Amino acid sequence: MIKVGIVGGTGYTGVELLRLLSQHPEVELAAITSRKEAGMPVADMYPSLRGRVALSFCDPADAALSSCDVVFFATPHGVAMAQARELLAAGVRVIDLAADFRLKDTAEFERWYAMPHSCPDLLAEAVYGLPEVNRDAIRKARLIGLPGCYPTSVQLGLLPLLEPVAGDLIDVDTLIADCKSGVSGAGRKAEVHTLLAEASDNFKAYGVSGHRHLPEIVQGLGAIAGRPVRLAFTPHLVPMIRGIHSTLYARIRPGAGDTDFQALYERRYADEPFVDVMPAGSTPETRSVRASNMVRIAVHRPQGGDLLVILVVEDNLVKGASGQGVQVMNLMLGLPETLGLTQLPVLP
Repeated sequence: MIKVGIVGGTGYTGVELLRLLSQHPEVELAAITSRKEAGMPVADMYPSLRGRVALSFCDPADAALSSCDVVFFATPHGVAMAQARELLAAGVRVIDLAADFRLKDTAEFERWYAMPHSCPDLLAEAVYGLPEVNRDAIRKARLIGLPGCYPTSVQLGLLPLLEPVAGDLIDVDTLIADCKSGVSGAGRKAEVHTLLAEASDNFKAYGVSGHRHLPEIVQGLGAIAGRPVRLAFTPHLVPMIRGIHSTLYARIRPGAGDTDFQALYERRYADEPFVDVMPAGSTPETRSVRASNMVRIAVHRPQGGDLLVILVVEDNLVKGASGQGVQVMNLMLGLPETLGLTQLPVLP
């Protein structure tokens, strides 16, 4: 059995990791940390896990993390980079769900996250954990920077158009990502804007002048394309708990108008277990992926013009965070990629 530890288990991504890993046939949950809740049985905080998770929260100083095979960090930004070196030296594989190991440029990280990066040497080694792009590198990695929820949806939505093998299909200087997320994307901390009376019956944009996921998306898209790209990214908060819906716009280049874009997407994702390219004309809904690790994509070309509209839905806590973390863990350890992740979406 694979011994797994979770640092920071009281937030939404932490409990989602517990839900998924407690069902994983090859995993033994060895430790879960929380300074504030040390000593409390996990099932007392999360009754949904009664009978499945017998652990109690422990103080990070008392957790036997170095004896684990894999440690997940479901923590605020800055925590993983302070502890990763010691764990790696002990032979532990590290998967960080925060941003510590996503951005390769330390100046960019410090600009957007307002803190110095304490281990740039490890940052250079870290692999960006998007399996559909970096599967081979993930298999060899010992340190993963897991993508953010918005970046996962945008990169998977635009990936087939940008890969050099597809040809020069779209204008990479005029990309637009119009994205919406449920309130769980803001985390479990108490903040006014996520109160029921504030978020319910409301719809608003935020981070219009600049959002910290923008440099991550641009970095990822540029790596896929092999050249710089420009993207306008606007996130929105919608009154639901789970889910991301990204509407992406790409201008078709002159000479690429005869491309069968539906077929392009179907070919690219034919062997991807967690990407579903829907039939032409579909409009995927967030509830069609709720609580699952699936991403659903639909490709539209309104009136046969020169603008592509790509619709992408995912569960921000699963494929956008914890589920993708489990997918990456499977790859790192040579397990079947889908192991423990075949749960069907929840309806209604």
